[in-house]
Amino acid sequence: MYNRRLVEDYLIRSVEEIKEIKPFERELKIDFIPRKAISIIGPRRSGKTFFLKSIGKKFFKAPLYVDFENVIFKNLEPTEVFELIALYTEVFGNSPDILLFDEIQNLKDWNSIVRSLLDRGQRILISGSSSKLLSREVATQLRGRTISYILLPLSFREFLNFKGFSVEKYLTLEKEAELKRLLKEYLTTSSYPEAVIAEKEETKRRILSEYYTTIFYRDFVERFELKSLEVAKFVFDFFLQNYSSLFSVNKIVNFLSSRNASFGKSTIYDYIEKLPETLSVFFVEKFSKNIYERKIWPKKVYVSDLGLADVVKFSEDFGRRMENVVFLELQRKTNELPLLNIFFFKNQQGEVDFVLKEGLEIKQLIQVTYTSNKDEIEKREIKALLKASELLKCKDLLVITWDLEDELVMNGKKIIFKPLWKWLLR
Repeated sequence: MYNRRLVEDYLIRSVEEIKEIKPFERELKIDFIPRKAISIIGPRRSGKTFFLKSIGKKFFKAPLYVDFENVIFKNLEPTEVFELIALYTEVFGNSPDILLFDEIQNLKDWNSIVRSLLDRGQRILISGSSSKLLSREVATQLRGRTISYILLPLSFREFLNFKGFSVEKYLTLEKEAELKRLLKEYLTTSSYPEAVIAEKEETKRRILSEYYTTIFYRDFVERFELKSLEVAKFVFDFFLQNYSSLFSVNKIVNFLSSRNASFGKSTIYDYIEKLPETLSVFFVEKFSKNIYERKIWPKKVYVSDLGLADVVKFSEDFGRRMENVVFLELQRKTNELPLLNIFFFKNQQGEVDFVLKEGLEIKQLIQVTYTSNKDEIEKREIKALLKASELLKCKDLLVITWDLEDELVMNGKKIIFKPLWKWLLR
């Protein structure tokens, strides 16, 4: 049940907001396909609402935007969505040509409603802050009726646009120095849009602290009805602090046991398995052709935003920050390459940060290191890269560095060294 007067006011206000929205084009490109919904998934506050409204303004004359987190729609029954569409038509004199449904996971039986609307020929763009709306779940719920994309906080290119820095084909020494300064800022601050435009550091810290609290309580504790705040807080903080690192569940279990926490291993496993559904962290599996070996621990963890991690972390490990940024950029690439899978490789010869697999083919092996000199690169990193190249039959070997650009031929294999800023702007 909804309040008609409040909903009318909401519709009028949302249409005016879309008209007045200031253009800032995100890099994410979507393709509308007849009778398929478009799903935009991403962490809370990554810019999904702005993206939906921007699409509505840029490509459509009569967009209907509904935020299902708004209290006005808290008790909305699923079938009342059809009444909302009719009310929009009554208020504006025309039917909506696009339905923009934000945080749709809050609508009961949303999947059935979306299917019904698609059957009526409606064009639909939905968003959510839950990985329950990622491709696997959507494919099940909507039975092949959707195309999914992930929207993360700002990429480095978008960050530069926010800062008013234009990237030209040829950079002067001064412009290149300024670009590197901005890259350091990007690595040591938040890429959430609201935090980037905040002028004062105190304001930025307050914004990130609020995000941290909201994600922890609403997207983790409350959503999954977790019983122990102590264990949930430890798990949440542990993974935010240990980005770009291998982790073992046993390590967490042993620590909590040492503090006499009265929770079994299965409970801790359960909390950890639920954490990625907040989309604040991502787990990456070890590469193996054996599915059982891929699914076992340890795994590597990455965070959706380094500024969010800084709420609980007090270190400027540039190597790990670079690696996390590389992961997020690779994750963005899955929008263009839906068959792209990201793994890490590890054996007795060492570890390779990223193994990129597309379909049946290993496309590329990537190491990330904070160095400006070839002699500074650890021999173990190169040895691991060469061994993985041999075992995985992959010739595309890349080392992403801070400032080193070069090529190296070893054991008949060519290794490309590329600065992070050039790789991010490629």
